[in-house]
Amino acid sequence: MPYSYPPSPASTIGPPLTFREKVSRFWLRVTEGLELNQLWGQFEKDARASYRLYARDLEGAQAETASPGRKFFHVAQQFFWAVLEKLTPARRVLLLLALVMLIFNPEFSWHSHGDLHIVSLDFRLYGGLLVFLLLILEVGDRVVMKRDLQIAREIQTWLLPSEPPTIPGVAIAFQTRPANTVAGDYYDVFERAGLTPEENRILVAVADVAGKSIPAAMLMATFQASLRTLSVTQSSLPELIGNVNRYACTNSQGGLRFTTAFLSEYDPTTRTLTYINAGHNAPMVCRKSGALERLDAGGLPIGISVDAAYQTGSVTLAPLDWLVIFTDGVVEALNTRGDEFGEQRLLATVALGADGTPAEMMRRLMADMDGFVGNTPQHDDVTCLLVKIL
Repeated sequence: MPYSYPPSPASTIGPPLTFREKVSRFWLRVTEGLELNQLWGQFEKDARASYRLYARDLEGAQAETASPGRKFFHVAQQFFWAVLEKLTPARRVLLLLALVMLIFNPEFSWHSHGDLHIVSLDFRLYGGLLVFLLLILEVGDRVVMKRDLQIAREIQTWLLPSEPPTIPGVAIAFQTRPANTVAGDYYDVFERAGLTPEENRILVAVADVAGKSIPAAMLMATFQASLRTLSVTQSSLPELIGNVNRYACTNSQGGLRFTTAFLSEYDPTTRTLTYINAGHNAPMVCRKSGALERLDAGGLPIGISVDAAYQTGSVTLAPLDWLVIFTDGVVEALNTRGDEFGEQRLLATVALGADGTPAEMMRRLMADMDGFVGNTPQHDDVTCLLVKIL
């Protein structure tokens, strides 16, 4: 929960604040109530994420050199250009001019006639002011972009369910964490009407659009709209995913912007789950007995081929069985050593919390993943959907 700023002194009725109280209020407003270790962890995560952004342009730049000194100079030069090229041409000139003033500090003196008057200018001050001006310009761009992304995130939250539906005999929990402000992951649970009420099914879907941020979020919205619209028709699950796939192929840039998806229909009466796995991470059915089943029947990811054929799988669930559906951001979450969270840790968490509710299981899973990852920046969207048969 975000920290609530204290009221400003002007709106406070009472005696004037002491200097210490003013400093305390200022510090709380700046830090939003975070402790020093939390601030350091946030800084470390931001620093790693920023380095990863610039280091992308260093791929192949670390050429073999004769000496470590030359190699270091070569990498530093490439890193400098990676930073510089992120700026507009005008701001590049400002940065270069500021660096010249700060590093070389060219001297300027003026002599008048008659009495000698010498005026010296310290260009390091002006270099620092140029750097500050450049920082203000970049922060302004970031604020505008962050505001637009926040609006996009709000729109995206409207497309995703905020609470799981109430289904007799079933408990559900889901959660998503975007790597950036907006995500390319999609999850949904809704009733799909049949010809009669007895034929109604519960559609459970989890999808992952290739890529991240705005492009993936836009395609995710397109996928959500097509799935919701086509689900209204009286069609079988293979027909539904075939229609979604044909529509996705029209705007997937020749298959470059594909989507992995797991689509399923659950019959509460027979406890039968009919599913199609379109290139997605295989969901797992964790039986009460401890047995494990992977749901991998299906076909190609959506958006690659118009003529793709999809195989249907079916599994009958029993009371106290768990269905675990996730995107690759869960099992591929990295820690500071570069190790992945992996399916084994995911399964261990499920086994330890099998007696609880899906909501409790989800909190445990996210806590375990946070403890494993530490301050490593999240490199992919994380989405998990848990279903427990009661």
